[in-house]
Amino acid sequence: MFRPESNRRSKALLAALVVLPMMLTSFAFAGKKKSQQATAKPATPAKPEVDISKLVWPSPPNIPRVRYTAYYAGQKLDYTPASEQPKKKQGWMDRLAGAQDPNNRQHLKPLPFQLLGPYGMAVNSKGELYVADQKVGAIFVFNTETKDATLIRNGYEATFGLINGVALDDDDRLFVSDGKLRRVLVFDKKNAVVDQIKDGLIDPVGITIDSENRQLYVVDTQADQVVVYDADSLKEKRRIGAGGKKHELTTPGDFAAPTGIAIDKDNNIYVTDTLNNRVEIFDADGNFITQFGKHCDSPGCFAHPKGIAIDGDGHIWVADPMLDLLQAFDRDGQLLGLVGGHGTRLGQFSSLDSVFIDKNNRIFTSEQYPGRVQQFRYITDAEADQLKKEKEAQRAGTTTAVKEPSAAKPTTEAKADAGVANQQPAPASQPAGSKADSKLAAASDAKK
Repeated sequence: MFRPESNRRSKALLAALVVLPMMLTSFAFAGKKKSQQATAKPATPAKPEVDISKLVWPSPPNIPRVRYTAYYAGQKLDYTPASEQPKKKQGWMDRLAGAQDPNNRQHLKPLPFQLLGPYGMAVNSKGELYVADQKVGAIFVFNTETKDATLIRNGYEATFGLINGVALDDDDRLFVSDGKLRRVLVFDKKNAVVDQIKDGLIDPVGITIDSENRQLYVVDTQADQVVVYDADSLKEKRRIGAGGKKHELTTPGDFAAPTGIAIDKDNNIYVTDTLNNRVEIFDADGNFITQFGKHCDSPGCFAHPKGIAIDGDGHIWVADPMLDLLQAFDRDGQLLGLVGGHGTRLGQFSSLDSVFIDKNNRIFTSEQYPGRVQQFRYITDAEADQLKKEKEAQRAGTTTAVKEPSAAKPTTEAKADAGVANQQPAPASQPAGSKADSKLAAASDAKK
């Protein structure tokens, strides 16, 4: 028989034994909930999509003549964590020799190469884009559809000093100018070195090839000359310009630190005479024809022009790193239109260096800060005429509309995210149509 005091103590002890597990369970649940709340990651906001198909020059309501399509920044980034990367199999000889297991090493994930200092560009017969990058010391080869990139690397596939320009012939032979090593390297279509041009060059920079006449043109900036070679034998044929004057000549047909070079469909030669702030034009034999350009800091002028290219209608596009403008001219030097302005948004430039236009009227530009290549689509005079007729038909309220040429339509590539490896910047704001814009928009009317 229990005593009353003992009975009360027993009941209290029993109650404590019942309540204590419940309290412990409550505390454990609260601690777990707090831990889950602490480790929960905030939701990542979706990146705003940029409809680059609407990024055109000149701005509406003008007829567009240039359309933005893509940009390239380097090899694609792989966001897969290193722990989830495919493991490398260690051979039995490595294990026997006591070699460290590669899967236990830190930083397993290799970093892709990114553009740092892109300069000269060219496109091969497959539509692949070659970009010479001085700072990386390699030539990037981009698949323009998938944006995948492979490299021709210094110390591996070739030896580079300071690469400047690239050119490709109809057989996809690659020519690379190297200012530091004072030579032009020649690669076969498999990107293997097969030859070189070395004698007589001081500072080869701009380079292009006349596949029809089998002539290779190399701009020697420090020599103030354009050196012409036989593209097959690699023998020197002649030189354009009087050399050895230390950038002091201003006479027509001579140069002061020339940089870029391009050829039109009639094999005429166009050279940016950088320190003289002009473009000089020669025939296929190197005879001087004409020149245009003056120095100032506004559109229509030059402030040390460098890159140059010719579109399918014969317009002359000049890249100016001081103005950060890509300007289109006719052969009389009349400004037809422009793209760019200082900045890092899409369609803007920061230290614009080079421009290249391929047979499909794709315009590629390279700039230094940030290191990237931007891609545009030039809308030809014929395509602009059709767009103009369609616009007039819509204004008149007619039911018959002129079909826009397929080449001028926004492509799937233009609608897709053009970013490669880096987050895509916002597009540049579009200024109101200028007089130059209207001139380029009306270029097809002038030819009628």
